[in-house]
Amino acid sequence: MSFALFEALFGSKVRARLIRFFILNAENEYTLAEISEKVLLSKSEVSREILKLKKMGFVHENARKRVKAFQLHPNFPFTPELHSLVSKSNVNIPHQMFHKLRTVGEVKLILISGVFLNFPKGKADIILVVNNVSRQKLKGVIERLEAEVGRDIRFVLMDSEELRYRLNMLDRFLIEFLEGPYQEIVHKIPELKRFIAGLKK
Repeated sequence: MSFALFEALFGSKVRARLIRFFILNAENEYTLAEISEKVLLSKSEVSREILKLKKMGFVHENARKRVKAFQLHPNFPFTPELHSLVSKSNVNIPHQMFHKLRTVGEVKLILISGVFLNFPKGKADIILVVNNVSRQKLKGVIERLEAEVGRDIRFVLMDSEELRYRLNMLDRFLIEFLEGPYQEIVHKIPELKRFIAGLKK
């Protein structure tokens, strides 16, 4: 299922984003303010849609220090099916969404795995190799991706020098990541290509 089709299926970006968020964070409860911050939607948009989702039995309301908090209802009958749809749609996120990462500095490498490939055992969701990184820009891009995906993104950031060091040290984390499923968004590091070719022998 494509990312756009998931939104069309549920009638609006707001509803699709909230369903994705609650499905992927089922164990936690959140106030309206926290949800609004996580999904990058206004409190009024979230509030209106939460009321509808509550009537459907999708979420239930708790009181946290006299503040309303919401959580995925544990007995909602279609949770497994929705989880499957969410996983499939996250795998089909348009690659142009990752291209925004190109603006954060001199980008040498972007590899994706984990949530983007429906690989829960993945060591990370994104590996970034960026020289002269703008951490403020990176923070904004990651927050936007997290809002779209519906959960926190596990990313590893390093520069070319650190990557070279990790390759020379046969870094276990890096090897395990590269031995699992991943996709290349940007790959401008010849020595890494040779390293990967050696792993496949």
